[in-house]
Amino acid sequence: MFIYLKGGEVINAKKNILIEDEFIKEISDKDISLLPEGCQIIDCTGLTILPGIIDTHVHFRQPGAEYKADMVSESRAALLGGVTSVFDMPNNSPAITDKERLSEKYSLCKENMRCNYSLYFGITDTNIDEALNLEKGSIAGLKLFLGSSTGNMLVNDKGSIEKLFKKTPFIITAHCEDETLIRENIFKFQNSESLSYNIHSLIRDEDVCYRSSLYAVLLAKKYNTPFHLAHLTTAKEISLLDNGAIENKNITSEVSPNHLFFCDEDYKEKGWLIKCNPSIKTSSDRKALRQALKEGFIDMISTDHAPHLLEEKQKDYFSSPSGIPSIQFSLLMMLHIAREEHWDLSLIAKLMAENPAKRFSIHKRGFIKEGYYADFVFVQRNKETKISRENIASKCKWSPLENFVFHDAVRMTMINGEIVAQDGRIIKDKLGKRLIFD
Repeated sequence: MFIYLKGGEVINAKKNILIEDEFIKEISDKDISLLPEGCQIIDCTGLTILPGIIDTHVHFRQPGAEYKADMVSESRAALLGGVTSVFDMPNNSPAITDKERLSEKYSLCKENMRCNYSLYFGITDTNIDEALNLEKGSIAGLKLFLGSSTGNMLVNDKGSIEKLFKKTPFIITAHCEDETLIRENIFKFQNSESLSYNIHSLIRDEDVCYRSSLYAVLLAKKYNTPFHLAHLTTAKEISLLDNGAIENKNITSEVSPNHLFFCDEDYKEKGWLIKCNPSIKTSSDRKALRQALKEGFIDMISTDHAPHLLEEKQKDYFSSPSGIPSIQFSLLMMLHIAREEHWDLSLIAKLMAENPAKRFSIHKRGFIKEGYYADFVFVQRNKETKISRENIASKCKWSPLENFVFHDAVRMTMINGEIVAQDGRIIKDKLGKRLIFD
């Protein structure tokens, strides 16, 4: 099967793309006049074509919490937002902390995932040896929780952590928050007669994040560990990182669109709808995170997509779970930020596709290159998208972005050489592929 994409803007230059089956066969500045017989022609005039988004940090909730979300609903939401590949996290019920559960979850993915996928293996105080002996290429990486969050997978045995950093052949991705400081802050505030609107950012504050990130980064430097710092939230943590090309780094980091879009003042309006771990912090932190992306200190955008039911999020502070559904609108959020910061679209492609593919050595994805898989998102600039309950595809059916109007639109998503989503609808309900690592 051949598809010819004619007249689109490939990031910043007009290109024509010929696709054969799943792969990009030819990219040309000129019109390809001799097309194969039966070739489908898609006129992309007025559309910007970006590589399909690779989101390396999602929680699709299956197995164990399918009442909130599942692989089918969330992978469809991903495709509607231009996300073609995801890494799903292990804090399920049961948690993915042994080979049998990992195999069972991959079976679920094979039957349900509409986007491409890989899985993280979760670390506990007692499964280090099993983790170290996993087959190369069988996982995206190892997930280490150094702070409590959904799923109760906190690891606090210093000996186990050090052994992991010393011996791992896999990238360790860590949720870094200092549990002792969190508990001290909770004790300080939990008996207050009234809580400040930004209580979450006071309990899970800058010191909570920095102390834990410093500990992990120093360990990674000590043992030359391949280490990835998840969902960075503070200006202070940027001081732990180096800038430059991602292929030259052993320690890398990500930030979520929510921490770039919102700040603690938004708790006044949004309440616990924007409660997530680590917490959304100040406007100064937000400004510093944006600048660090531009300067290459932070390497990629990952959503930490984490759905909960609306009625759960509307409970009192100490009962409301942390997590925000965001995968469907992550690209729109970043395009909005790019407008505000006057970023070139090549930076969005780099942060949301190219760098994730490079860092995790994903085989033939993340770039618009001949010989690579044809995973694309087609964007129309200057076309409004208003977020409403009716166009939210995640199973939980809410978003803190409801009623927000973006000035861009995701028009189509192509995955493995086929258009599967168009103008807010899934038009081909096909299964994705398990990602391969080089």
